[in-house]
Amino acid sequence: MESLAQLEAMCERLYNSQDSAERAHAESTLKCFSVNTDYISQCQYILDNALTPYALMLASSSLLKQVTEHSLSLQLRLDIRNYLLSYLATRGPDLQPFVTASLIQLFCRVTKFGWFDDDKFKEVAKESMNFLSQVSSDHYAIGLKILNQLVSEMNQPNSGLPSTHHRRVACSFRDQSLFQIFQISLTSLCHLKNDVASRLQELALSLSLKCLSYDFVGTSLDESSEEFGTVQIPSSWRPVIEDPSTVQIFFDYYAITNPPLSKEALECLVRLASVRRSLFTNDTERSKFLAHLMTGTKEILQTGQGLADHDNYHEYCRLLGRFKVNYQLSELVNVEGYSDWIRLVAEFTSRSLQSWQWASSSVYYLLGLWSRLVTSVPYLKSDTPSLLDEFVPKITEGFIASRFDSVQAGFPDDLSENPLDSVELLQDQLDCFPYLCRFQYESSSLYIIKIMEPILQSYTEKARLPAGGVDSEIPVIEAKLAWIVHIIAAILKIKQCTGYSVESQEIIDAELAARVLQLINVTDSGLHSQRYGELSKQRLDRAILTFFQNFRKSYVGDQAMHSSKLYAHLSELLGLHDHLLLLNVIVGKIATNLKCYTESEEVIDHTLSLFLEMASGYMTGKLLLKLDTIKVIIAHHTGEHFPFLEQPKCSRSRTTFYYTIGWLIFMEESPVKFRSSMDPLLPVFISLESTPDAMFRSDTIKYALIGLMRDLRGIAMATNSRRTYGMLFDWLYPAHMPLLLKGVSLWADTPEVTTPLLKFTAEFVLNKAQRLTFDSSSPNGILLFREVSKLIVAYGTRILSLPNAADIYAFKYKGIWICLTILSRALAGNFCNFGVFELYGDRALADVLDIALKMILSIPLADILAFRKLSRAYFAFLEVLFNNHITFILRLDTSTFMHIVLSLESGLKGLDSNISSQCASAVDSLASFYFNNITVGEAPTSPAAVSLAQHVAECSSLFPEQILRTLFEIVLFEDCSNQWSLSRPMLSLILISEQIFTDLKAKITASQPVNQQQRLSLCFDKLMADMTRSLDSKNRDKFTQNLTIFRHEFRAK
Repeated sequence: MESLAQLEAMCERLYNSQDSAERAHAESTLKCFSVNTDYISQCQYILDNALTPYALMLASSSLLKQVTEHSLSLQLRLDIRNYLLSYLATRGPDLQPFVTASLIQLFCRVTKFGWFDDDKFKEVAKESMNFLSQVSSDHYAIGLKILNQLVSEMNQPNSGLPSTHHRRVACSFRDQSLFQIFQISLTSLCHLKNDVASRLQELALSLSLKCLSYDFVGTSLDESSEEFGTVQIPSSWRPVIEDPSTVQIFFDYYAITNPPLSKEALECLVRLASVRRSLFTNDTERSKFLAHLMTGTKEILQTGQGLADHDNYHEYCRLLGRFKVNYQLSELVNVEGYSDWIRLVAEFTSRSLQSWQWASSSVYYLLGLWSRLVTSVPYLKSDTPSLLDEFVPKITEGFIASRFDSVQAGFPDDLSENPLDSVELLQDQLDCFPYLCRFQYESSSLYIIKIMEPILQSYTEKARLPAGGVDSEIPVIEAKLAWIVHIIAAILKIKQCTGYSVESQEIIDAELAARVLQLINVTDSGLHSQRYGELSKQRLDRAILTFFQNFRKSYVGDQAMHSSKLYAHLSELLGLHDHLLLLNVIVGKIATNLKCYTESEEVIDHTLSLFLEMASGYMTGKLLLKLDTIKVIIAHHTGEHFPFLEQPKCSRSRTTFYYTIGWLIFMEESPVKFRSSMDPLLPVFISLESTPDAMFRSDTIKYALIGLMRDLRGIAMATNSRRTYGMLFDWLYPAHMPLLLKGVSLWADTPEVTTPLLKFTAEFVLNKAQRLTFDSSSPNGILLFREVSKLIVAYGTRILSLPNAADIYAFKYKGIWICLTILSRALAGNFCNFGVFELYGDRALADVLDIALKMILSIPLADILAFRKLSRAYFAFLEVLFNNHITFILRLDTSTFMHIVLSLESGLKGLDSNISSQCASAVDSLASFYFNNITVGEAPTSPAAVSLAQHVAECSSLFPEQILRTLFEIVLFEDCSNQWSLSRPMLSLILISEQIFTDLKAKITASQPVNQQQRLSLCFDKLMADMTRSLDSKNRDKFTQNLTIFRHEFRAK
């Protein structure tokens, strides 16, 4: 008994101690209970005899871990189940809530894992009823808690259970028990209706919600998002769903309970409103159900009950939003009381818009409802009026007015609060609104123009104020204009609505666009041209860029329709009679932004993304080349014309800028034009090349070199054909390549310089679209690889000699992974015959592989696996090495060879399927080499084969045995999405040593339950049926097919 007291004290420390070291010590001491199956009986002893809740908690949580992670015998699991039921019945009411919850979770886990093993596990609903039929409310609560936990457990995948098995259990539970549990929850709700503010009401309501939120068809959608779609309730539930009392009980609970219970009642109603249409017996039943929902929501609107609570309010908006998702407008219109309902919803929406500070996130559900209603109007066949004409314009005006109020009131200083700062999110939120505007486009547009004109007028007048003047109204005016421009941009984003005259809509599009184009003439003039540092000005310019992006997609270039009406009207208003003139306006604004903004990265990046969109479109790109502004940009793309290029914080934007310039230059594929366009970069090259080494470490040189590398990377990214790549290659090689070597040699200790330089090289050697294809008589491929080799050797030797810095990833690992990427691309780029290096005694290949090996061996394997980009580059490099240069690997000493093969095994076990596929490919290359040169051959003859035989003799437990076991474990016991890739090395490894495969079969079979072993042994026999001892593709494909069947049969219990 003394030891039990010690254990209780230790548990107290584990759960309550403030000292982390003490907690860690307690955890390691008590770990045996959850790891070793021999301790299961001790756990029972603790449950029977311990007095402190912490000891009970340890026993319960340890058993949970044992049940989840170990294959316990069926009898033991049944004993645990029965013991828990009697324990909860006798001692449950007296236990601490957290102990009860843990024991119930254990009971539900045992039930789920044993669902198909014995029918007793399926009697869980009946067992829960025993608790519910007890007199005491404590037992009733335990019964409801068991059912709550059970539905959650069945709905949630477990790490210890393959997902296919989880789905089989979940579906069987859905068909056999879930409906009965839902009925229990409804009965309990009726029974507890007068039991005000009790914990039981909460449990019963929560149970109903869990049943209605069940993943009925295995789609695993994120049900917290608005798009959980239709609830696929089984047909057997039809009588209960059609029964009016089911919907009514949740409306009643909303009325009688306080938050958060009332919110749960609304959540249940949201699910019911989303029930699939085909569940109902006929249209009449569905209409009755809809009428009931409308009546209930109408009563809430009339009384306003509960809507003062924010969570209730939000959930109620979601409920209204579901009406049009699941029902047609024609059905809504035909329900008695529709006119009152729609009027109340319109008033509610208007009120919500007025209280924008409080309801901002909920308003979008309401706007979604209205937008779906108005888009259905053209399809409305009946004569019953929809009354939308009356309400929608008011809502449109209310929304715009609410945006203005928000500006007038001002946002807090916290920048994250202002929606104008997050352009992408704002456009998502405005998705619904344009449909409301286009519904009665004429009146909406007149309203927008009416409120925009005076603001635009006032903004124009402010431009005339003397320079240096401060006017507190300007930021407010700019914020209002930004909102209007975003709204107009959103309207132009959607094409014309069906059912309305296209021509009249285009004329109104032109009216609205003309106002924004007028605004553009003002934004960069007078006083406004000195306000580029102001946030409100930047927000307005980002709104204008969004407008251009949407306008361009609708009316300019590739997919756009060249609408005569729009341009005819713009011609009357502003003299812009075709899209070339309009492009000129857009490009003018782009040029102004790039010249005037030096500080704001957001505006620069947004401007460049618009510029790139236009340049990379086939038709808009061609049109751009006709514009004088573009010719000027291409001829003068330097820092003196575009000051942002000189700003270190905008340094990354240079790559996008030059990528766009490159698109435009290479569109014509003219070598003369290319060379003249590169002229502005020549002085930078000459200045850097002529600087002596002793003076090369100055800040001026540093920033010039970083900028140049980013510029070149952008231009290299734009070369997409053999011809354009050839122009860039001839311009850089041999004249300018020494600068790269000089830069990397003298700045190796400064990642700020080496990262852009190495990233440019990685882009330069990437053979995308077969652009690195040289003539058969050209040595360029070999020359390029030699340059790459010199560069990596220079970087590698220096970086390895430097001591590690505090931030080792930024200082060392990042450069190394980019070098590995460069080398992988060069080795797999197919532009160089690597045999010539050894043939002519050139050390370029040998040296670069040596330094690459030293770099990867300098990084602990734990670090390689911890940094995602590093691990991707590392395993991609190993795949190329094993596939194309395996002799290099085989020449290594055994310990290095084992380290590399061990890292491949770690990669196979990782979560990233791309990496595990690369590792599988590398292992397959190694195993195939062994099979073809050692297993099949008489005796190893080549030096590489002799080396491999020696390595394997020293580490046969790792290769092939351990790797083959790992592959089988992944395929059989985990959910692997890349089974095809993993099957390839499995065959090669099995054929290397069939004895190892036989032993492995016996081990895997023995690890499974005794009653399954004979079936699994037969599965293994089928796996190798009709296989021959060869690695030809036909045999490999046959093995892959067999493995798929084997995996399916093995996992079927």
